[in-house]
Amino acid sequence: MPNQPIAAADLNLVLEGTSPIWDELRDQRLFLTGGTGFFGIWLLSSFLHINRVLDLNATATVLTRNPASFAARAPHLATDTAITLLPGDIRTFAAPIGSFDYVIHAATDVAAPSASSPIDRYNAIADGTARMLDFAATHATRKFLLTSSGAVYGKQPSTLAHISEDYVAVAEPLTLSSAYGEGKRASERMSAVYAEQCETEFKIARCFAFVGPGLPLDSNFAIGNFIRDAMQGNDIQIAGDGTPVRSYLYAADLAIWLWTILFKAPPLEAFNVGSEEDISISDLATLTVATLNPQLRIYTAQPPVPGSQPARYVPSTQRAQKLLGLRQTVTLTESILRTVAWHRG
Repeated sequence: MPNQPIAAADLNLVLEGTSPIWDELRDQRLFLTGGTGFFGIWLLSSFLHINRVLDLNATATVLTRNPASFAARAPHLATDTAITLLPGDIRTFAAPIGSFDYVIHAATDVAAPSASSPIDRYNAIADGTARMLDFAATHATRKFLLTSSGAVYGKQPSTLAHISEDYVAVAEPLTLSSAYGEGKRASERMSAVYAEQCETEFKIARCFAFVGPGLPLDSNFAIGNFIRDAMQGNDIQIAGDGTPVRSYLYAADLAIWLWTILFKAPPLEAFNVGSEEDISISDLATLTVATLNPQLRIYTAQPPVPGSQPARYVPSTQRAQKLLGLRQTVTLTESILRTVAWHRG
């Protein structure tokens, strides 16, 4: 992954979309897990930019298993005087002294589910969240943001165009692939329990699919793989039949939404975070090729099964729009172009 900073235009976009909400962070301390992941890089980059521009005098402590590795990958972040890197595992780290008014728990990485067993993934999510909830309860935390997932809903019915926060069906608990979603459900439930025991306001962001600088191009994200192949001049290979339907929110919009939910969302009310503009994987490949290299061909591994309904993973964001005034500002085509520009430096 390139280690160049996020473009100033994107950071200014985050500032423009959040400028009224930052004053309460002035002279305060923030604690962040997952600071080296896709979400974390955007949260840290936008925090540092806005901290400088608005002269907030805020600081952030970032938990990381390997500070040296993070510093090598993102020296522009790690060397900022407003950042303190705290080495440790999320389940066992030695807590720093003092209060932290704001905590963002964004540690769970979905990039490589095959890298660990389902039970390991579930335990890492649940145990990590429990540790962070204890941390918030003992460090005078005012507001706590949990980055949950749309996976908590289980399989989205093909007849449901956009899944809302009120949808109550859940993942099949005996299916191993449900470990991630069940871990996130447990995390949300633990947050509700802690809310009864301490004064912290717990905020829940159920995140869907995203694109932008920092997204791995060699993992299990179709849009990242398509962008990589198009950048390298390779034909696009669709692993399945191309019918699953997804939607993609640009990373700058993601940062706007997460900061707004942390500061302004009502406590213990979940908000979907994502785009409502759905697109099939096949059409995504077509759009990527048309945008980056129209000479490339697209190959699909298997034909669609006649009569089958496509799998969907698309949120309704009406709650975020109505209660928090949030909206998508960057189109998918522009998102692809900005991602490529960043990777090319």
